[in-house]
Amino acid sequence: MINDMTEKLFYQDAYCKTFTAAVTGCAPREGGYAVTLDRTAFYPEGGGQPSDTGTLGGVRVCGVHEKDGEIVHYTDGPLTPGDLVTGEIDWARRFGFMQHHTGEHIVSGILHRLYGLDNVGFHMGHDAVTIDLNGELNAEQLRKAELLANESIYADLPVEVSYPSPTELETLPYRSKKELSGRVRIVTIPGSDICACCGTHCARTGEVGILKLISSQRYKGGLRVWLLCGERAVNDYEEKLSTVSRIAAMLSVKPAEAYDAVVRLSDELSARKQEFSALQEQLFMLKADRLAGPENLVVFEENCTPGELRRFCLILSERCGGFAAVLSGNETDGWKYALGSKSQDVRVLCKKLNGAFSGRGGGTAVLAQGSLQGRGEAIESFLRT
Repeated sequence: MINDMTEKLFYQDAYCKTFTAAVTGCAPREGGYAVTLDRTAFYPEGGGQPSDTGTLGGVRVCGVHEKDGEIVHYTDGPLTPGDLVTGEIDWARRFGFMQHHTGEHIVSGILHRLYGLDNVGFHMGHDAVTIDLNGELNAEQLRKAELLANESIYADLPVEVSYPSPTELETLPYRSKKELSGRVRIVTIPGSDICACCGTHCARTGEVGILKLISSQRYKGGLRVWLLCGERAVNDYEEKLSTVSRIAAMLSVKPAEAYDAVVRLSDELSARKQEFSALQEQLFMLKADRLAGPENLVVFEENCTPGELRRFCLILSERCGGFAAVLSGNETDGWKYALGSKSQDVRVLCKKLNGAFSGRGGGTAVLAQGSLQGRGEAIESFLRT
């Protein structure tokens, strides 16, 4: 529903980049000032669309909000009530929002028409636009919607804005997230969408340029879809193409063959990891056999992961009469440790060790793991006493 106190030039002409207006108020606020005007081309944040930014009378407009029909501009400097000032919006930012908002209408309308799903959430983020749907779709269904959306863009259709009467509104099959009354702004894209919306849009679908659904995931019982339009979609393509091309060059294959090459490399790496793990297990057993005895064992190993510490410790604990401790690290970055025993509860020692060397960790009666700070000689001496 439209309720005006400030004259909203962005509804009269979404392509208005500069304008003049009278300052009707200016009040200090944290970090700047809150300025009101009799008319403005600055779009206020709302409905998933961020506010415009720009300049106003020589000061920077950092954000814009609307309250009870009055639009408030948050500036980094004061303006004098009664003065006539010139405003200029950041056009590249605004036009990008117009492209994405129009693209969102096209694809949301198509998804509703094809699959009966509603857009229950919409947000223009820094990286992409998200649409939240109240149901799930598969990749093939999303691909079909994307193709139809781009056909609408290529057709360069008019984006129509109207304010139907209450009687007309009752018979109009428009999309809306809530019940509306009074003066309702309807945005129509022939063949794609009819929706109640207060945002800014392109005059024709062709200005969207291109629409790409870049990702999707399940979200709150439905589906969240990420999309990009226009220049941002092209930039995203260029970035991903550059990444694939560099990977292909590293693997000495064509870009189209990069995925298969990476799969082969991943399979080879998995096989090598298994071979390494088996060899490491043999090495741990050989070391453990050499160290086996009735007493406690304290061993320092270089460059061990927590999993490797655990495996070596369990092997050692089977070959000693007390407990086995394996540590890896250094005095600067700290130590990772594993404690194990087949004959005593290592949780008691673990607690004492943590207390003595600013440690953290815990575990079961037969195996505990954690981290420590301190000199290696001091830790070894503590464990051997």
